[in-house]
Amino acid sequence: MITGWFTGEGDGFRLLGTRCSSCASVFFPREDVHCRNPHCAGGTLEETPLSRTGRVWSYTDTRYRPPSPYVSDTELPWEPYALVAVELAAERIVVLGQAAPGITVADLAVGMAVEVVPGVLHADAETAWTTWNWRPVGARS
Repeated sequence: MITGWFTGEGDGFRLLGTRCSSCASVFFPREDVHCRNPHCAGGTLEETPLSRTGRVWSYTDTRYRPPSPYVSDTELPWEPYALVAVELAAERIVVLGQAAPGITVADLAVGMAVEVVPGVLHADAETAWTTWNWRPVGARS
């Protein structure tokens, strides 16, 4: 699990970003040092839960194993997955993430409503690395 990037479980699962107290810009991944908005003199950066739902801004599929630091078992065959860019209207940002297992590019469309759900990036005998996935609203995976 990436500490500080998300919280909760099930329907309470949320990505965590930070919001500048001066200009209200929202950042994900979180920013804890300074406001990234070049037009802002800077303010306090406060942790903020992001919207659970958004709209597909763009999507594609992966056809090759990404390089390190992506974690995967090189002994197993590569399985393509859909990668989704989701616009969070309230935060005015786009967040990239994998589609939930079983969701392919054939299941996605630009403008489609999706929700963030917990996922597993990789698991071995000792550890499961938790991440986030995007799933069409109403779909179950």
